[in-house]
Amino acid sequence: MKYTILLLASFAFFAAEASSQCRAFTKRNCLPILGDYIQNDNYNAAVLIPGDEAELGMAFYGGVDYRVVVCSHPVLGAVEFGLYDSDGNALWSNEDGLDHVDLQIASTQQLSIRVKVPESDAALIHEGCVSIMLGSKE
Repeated sequence: MKYTILLLASFAFFAAEASSQCRAFTKRNCLPILGDYIQNDNYNAAVLIPGDEAELGMAFYGGVDYRVVVCSHPVLGAVEFGLYDSDGNALWSNEDGLDHVDLQIASTQQLSIRVKVPESDAALIHEGCVSIMLGSKE
Protein backbone atom coordinates (compact mmCIF):
# COMPACT_ATOMS: atom_id res chain seq x y z
CA MET A 1 0.00 0.00 0.00
CA LYS A 2 2.84 2.36 0.89
CA TYR A 3 4.46 1.83 -2.53
CA THR A 4 1.17 2.42 -4.34
CA ILE A 5 0.72 5.79 -2.62
CA LEU A 6 4.33 6.71 -3.39
CA LEU A 7 3.85 5.73 -7.05
CA LEU A 8 0.64 7.78 -7.35
CA ALA A 9 2.31 10.77 -5.70
CA SER A 10 5.22 10.61 -8.16
CA PHE A 11 2.79 10.49 -11.12
CA ALA A 12 1.02 13.57 -9.76
CA PHE A 13 4.36 15.37 -9.39
CA PHE A 14 5.45 14.55 -12.96
CA ALA A 15 2.05 15.61 -14.37
CA ALA A 16 2.29 18.95 -12.55
CA GLU A 17 5.87 19.40 -13.76
CA ALA A 18 4.87 18.65 -17.39
CA SER A 19 2.00 21.14 -17.14
CA SER A 20 4.26 23.91 -15.85
CA GLN A 21 6.83 23.20 -18.58
CA CYS A 22 4.03 23.34 -21.17
CA ARG A 23 2.89 26.73 -19.85
CA ALA A 24 6.44 28.07 -20.07
CA PHE A 25 6.81 26.67 -23.62
CA THR A 26 3.53 28.31 -24.66
CA LYS A 27 4.47 31.69 -23.22
CA ARG A 28 7.95 31.64 -24.75
CA ASN A 29 7.25 30.11 -28.19
CA CYS A 30 3.56 30.48 -29.03
CA LEU A 31 2.45 33.82 -27.64
CA PRO A 32 4.69 35.84 -30.02
CA ILE A 33 2.94 34.23 -33.04
CA LEU A 34 -0.29 36.03 -32.07
CA GLY A 35 1.37 39.33 -33.02
CA ASP A 36 -1.06 42.21 -32.57
CA TYR A 37 -4.04 39.93 -31.85
CA ILE A 38 -5.30 39.92 -28.26
CA GLN A 39 -5.16 36.49 -26.64
CA ASN A 40 -8.36 35.14 -25.15
CA ASP A 41 -8.14 34.21 -21.49
CA ASN A 42 -8.15 30.43 -22.04
CA TYR A 43 -5.05 28.28 -21.77
CA ASN A 44 -5.43 25.31 -24.13
CA ALA A 45 -2.43 23.02 -24.14
CA ALA A 46 -1.64 19.36 -23.65
CA VAL A 47 1.35 17.08 -23.53
CA LEU A 48 0.98 14.67 -26.46
CA ILE A 49 2.95 11.80 -28.00
CA PRO A 50 3.28 10.63 -31.63
CA GLY A 51 -0.04 9.35 -32.98
CA ASP A 52 -2.18 11.37 -30.55
CA GLU A 53 -5.14 13.41 -31.76
CA ALA A 54 -7.01 16.14 -29.93
CA GLU A 55 -10.03 18.32 -30.64
CA LEU A 56 -11.09 21.60 -29.08
CA GLY A 57 -14.42 23.37 -29.64
CA MET A 58 -14.44 27.16 -29.53
CA ALA A 59 -17.02 29.89 -30.08
CA PHE A 60 -16.24 32.38 -32.86
CA TYR A 61 -18.27 35.61 -32.97
CA GLY A 62 -19.42 37.28 -36.16
CA GLY A 63 -17.55 40.35 -37.39
CA VAL A 64 -14.40 39.65 -35.36
CA ASP A 65 -10.95 39.06 -36.88
CA TYR A 66 -9.26 35.98 -35.42
CA ARG A 67 -5.87 34.34 -35.46
CA VAL A 68 -5.76 30.65 -34.52
CA VAL A 69 -2.28 29.42 -33.56
CA VAL A 70 -1.25 25.81 -33.07
CA CYS A 71 2.25 25.68 -31.66
CA SER A 72 4.05 22.44 -30.85
CA HIS A 73 7.36 21.28 -29.50
CA PRO A 74 9.74 20.43 -32.39
CA VAL A 75 10.32 16.89 -31.06
CA LEU A 76 6.77 16.02 -32.22
CA GLY A 77 7.44 16.80 -35.88
CA ALA A 78 5.03 18.53 -38.26
CA VAL A 79 1.78 18.65 -36.28
CA GLU A 80 -1.31 18.85 -38.50
CA PHE A 81 -4.33 20.95 -37.60
CA GLY A 82 -7.53 22.12 -39.17
CA LEU A 83 -10.72 24.08 -38.55
CA TYR A 84 -14.09 22.34 -38.83
CA ASP A 85 -17.68 23.55 -38.70
CA SER A 86 -20.36 22.01 -36.47
CA ASP A 87 -21.19 19.44 -39.19
CA GLY A 88 -17.58 18.25 -39.34
CA ASN A 89 -16.82 19.90 -42.68
CA ALA A 90 -13.22 21.06 -43.11
CA LEU A 91 -12.90 24.83 -43.44
CA TRP A 92 -9.10 25.07 -43.43
CA SER A 93 -6.05 22.90 -42.78
CA ASN A 94 -2.35 23.61 -42.45
CA GLU A 95 -1.31 21.42 -45.38
CA ASP A 96 1.08 24.22 -46.33
CA GLY A 97 2.86 23.89 -42.96
CA LEU A 98 1.70 27.17 -41.42
CA ASP A 99 1.42 27.40 -37.64
CA HIS A 100 -1.52 29.84 -37.74
CA VAL A 101 -4.49 31.03 -39.75
CA ASP A 102 -6.14 34.46 -39.84
CA LEU A 103 -9.88 34.56 -40.48
CA GLN A 104 -13.04 36.56 -40.03
CA ILE A 105 -16.32 34.82 -39.26
CA ALA A 106 -19.48 36.27 -40.87
CA SER A 107 -21.85 34.96 -38.20
CA THR A 108 -21.37 33.59 -34.70
CA GLN A 109 -20.74 29.86 -34.68
CA GLN A 110 -19.04 27.00 -32.88
CA LEU A 111 -15.96 25.66 -34.68
CA SER A 112 -13.61 22.88 -33.69
CA ILE A 113 -9.86 22.72 -34.04
CA ARG A 114 -8.46 19.24 -34.62
CA VAL A 115 -4.81 18.52 -33.99
CA LYS A 116 -2.92 15.38 -35.02
CA VAL A 117 0.62 14.51 -34.02
CA PRO A 118 2.32 12.39 -36.72
CA GLU A 119 3.27 8.80 -36.00
CA SER A 120 6.93 8.11 -35.31
CA ASP A 121 9.15 5.14 -36.11
CA ALA A 122 11.63 6.15 -33.42
CA ALA A 123 12.54 3.53 -30.84
CA LEU A 124 12.17 6.11 -28.09
CA ILE A 125 8.82 7.90 -27.90
CA HIS A 126 9.07 11.57 -26.99
CA GLU A 127 6.27 13.67 -25.60
CA GLY A 128 5.86 17.35 -26.26
CA CYS A 129 3.60 20.29 -25.65
CA VAL A 130 0.93 21.28 -28.17
CA SER A 131 -0.81 24.63 -27.58
CA ILE A 132 -3.88 26.06 -29.25
CA MET A 133 -4.18 29.82 -28.92
CA LEU A 134 -6.95 32.12 -30.09
CA GLY A 135 -6.40 35.81 -30.58
CA SER A 136 -8.84 38.45 -31.79
CA LYS A 137 -9.10 42.07 -32.81
CA GLU A 138 -12.16 44.11 -33.71
